[in-house]
Amino acid sequence: MSRILIVEDEVAIADLEKDYLELSGFEVEVANDGETGLRRGLAVEFDLIILDLMLPGVDGFEICRQIRGQKNTPIIMVSAKKDDIDKIRGLGLGADDYITKPFDPSQLVARVRSHLKRYERLTTRHKEREEKENAQEQIKVEDVVIEPQTWRVWKAGEEVKLPHREFELLVFLAKNPNIVFSKEALFEKIWGFDYVSDAATVSVHINRLREKLEDDPRDPKIIETVWGAGYRLNR
Repeated sequence: MSRILIVEDEVAIADLEKDYLELSGFEVEVANDGETGLRRGLAVEFDLIILDLMLPGVDGFEICRQIRGQKNTPIIMVSAKKDDIDKIRGLGLGADDYITKPFDPSQLVARVRSHLKRYERLTTRHKEREEKENAQEQIKVEDVVIEPQTWRVWKAGEEVKLPHREFELLVFLAKNPNIVFSKEALFEKIWGFDYVSDAATVSVHINRLREKLEDDPRDPKIIETVWGAGYRLNR
């Protein structure tokens, strides 16, 4: 049974989310303030975290930043804020999804299932690759080294921590160098048809990769934008 952590200070909303998720077969824990949510999120191995943005004590952005610095647990941000800047910031900090209030609880359950299904596929493939005794494959792009089997990336000799979707996007582009992919094609390949969001998510993740891997993110040399067409990894 998958374990879900809800970090939400509005008790009525937290209870509604909890009821729907438990009826769908999930084990659910609720934290009603940011400090408790952060502490539990770091200390306990949850399968997914539903994270409100505006919280007493520690806000959702900071919780997301700290958890993502240590874990790849899928994070769905929930907020009454509808501004694109908040969505971009949340996804940029490593959140996997962003839902605005009010929302249909059944939609939340659908998104939870989608993220868990995809994360399970990713971790299963990762474990299978680790068990193989073959020599580790390395992909080198400029001063970036990628090890797909171990989910590790280095930039100029220093390891860079990437959330699982950023990593999967990078590996796909690195294994298909010098080919232009549209945002829609990348979205379909990395997120899949069962993911509830839009192709703009790709741009956010590309920007985050550039911030971590490019010498000058404003003038990218590794992941290039081909205007009107999409993105290309130069190798």
